[in-house]
Parts: sequence; C-alpha cells; structure tokens
Amino acid sequence: MWLLFLLVACSAAVLSCALLCRAAVAAARTSPGPAPRPAPGPHPNGGTAGRRGPGLTLYEMAYLSGGPHRLADVVLVLMAQQRRVLLADTGWATVVDPVGKDAVERAALTAMGPAGQRRIPAIRDALVGDDAVRELGDRLVTDGLAVPVAVRPGVGGAVRLVWGAALLVLLCTAASYWTAPPGADTGLLLAWCSLPLIVTLGTCAVARFELHPYSDWATTAGARQLPGTVRAPASPALPASLVTLALRGPAALTDPSLRAALHSSGA
Repeated sequence: MWLLFLLVACSAAVLSCALLCRAAVAAARTSPGPAPRPAPGPHPNGGTAGRRGPGLTLYEMAYLSGGPHRLADVVLVLMAQQRRVLLADTGWATVVDPVGKDAVERAALTAMGPAGQRRIPAIRDALVGDDAVRELGDRLVTDGLAVPVAVRPGVGGAVRLVWGAALLVLLCTAASYWTAPPGADTGLLLAWCSLPLIVTLGTCAVARFELHPYSDWATTAGARQLPGTVRAPASPALPASLVTLALRGPAALTDPSLRAALHSSGA
C-alpha cells in the first residue's frame, strides 16, 4: 500500500512541476517586449482611467492583475467614487448617472440592464464577454503584456498547483509511513518520499526568484510594468485607492462601504 502512496506523490510532483514549466515557457514566449505605447495623456472626458502611469492605464493594471473581474470592480468603484453609481453593501449596483465616459464604463452601465440595477457578480460576468473588455485584453496580448487565453492559467495558478502538490506529498509520506509493513526500513521509505518533496519545494524556490511576481494574466513583461515592481513605480497621475484596488483586489479597499459591497457580492 505504501508504494501506491509514493506513486501518487511522485505523479503529483512531476505533473505540477511540468505544468509550471509549461506556463513559464508560455509566458516567456509571449513576452518579447511591449510594443511602443502612447505617451501619458488625459482621458478624453476628463476621467482618470485613461491616464497612463508608466505605460499602463488604470484599466490595464486591473486586467493584468486580476483579469476582467478585477477590471469590473475597478470601473464600478471608480464610478461610485464619482457618485455616478451606487454600490450597496448587499452587493447591488444601481445607476445614478447613465452616461459612461469610456467604452468600459458604457459596458458596465449596459451590464446593469434597462432597470439600472443588478447584482455585482452578474455585472462582472457580463463584462467578461463584452467587446470593450475583449479588445483591451487583445491589445495587451498583442503588446506582449497579457497571457493569451490558450495558455491560461498562468504562472500564478501553476505555482499554486506546485504548492498543493507539496502538501499532497507530505500527506502521502505520512500515509506511507503508517501503512508500511512491520519490519520495513522506514528510513529508506522516508528517503524515497523526500524526493518528490525536494522536487516541488525546489521548483517553488526557483519560481520565487526567477518568475516572481506571479500572475495568471500578465506575462513577465506585463508584470514588470505594474506599480510596485522594481521597474514600475506607482504613478501620481492615478488615485492611490484605485491603483491599490487594481493591483490587490477588494480586500485592499479602505472604504468600508465599498469593501462590503464588493465582498458581499462574492469578490
């Protein structure tokens, strides 16, 4: 029986590490370096989402950090801060001003439906398939900043799989130890079981130094342009609260009412 647990541990370790290597290679191949980007400039209607930081707009930061759902949260909070959308702590969004300042805002308003009110999770799901969001994602993929759909999940998801495999190896090691036949050489058994653990932890260590910051959406080039990385300081042209939301998600919001609205909706 202990051999079966050892086989499971080895299989999980090899498979998860192979998936991480595949994700890393895919991210590297899609990161030849970003194409020249337009110089920073104001949003055509005076908003902040169109102002570029170090090569990225607020919407692009959100997409590269958390995908279309993070982008939906950012545009809803942006409009809520401008009193154009009301976000209730029950997870509902209500239109106050039905005029969008850009394509993504208009898509969010359309997603709220003709009644002008909808649950936030439904708005997130609607924006995933919207043309404006797809065009933004396609542009980032073309520029070598976003991971193509065909190779997702990216490095972040693959690293989580490797950590999960390491935990499974530990469980299998314990199971192997307790199911070993009487008189078995437990030292040799633990030595064999330590091999997949060394592989998984070693792979995670290499990924931490070579691939960090991890992302399921951004390529290596895209991740390096996000504020907070070595090459990309935060831009004063963008509100700090919105940049924080774009990079870290709803848990980073300091406004309790906005945080409750997004969290109560399943964020």
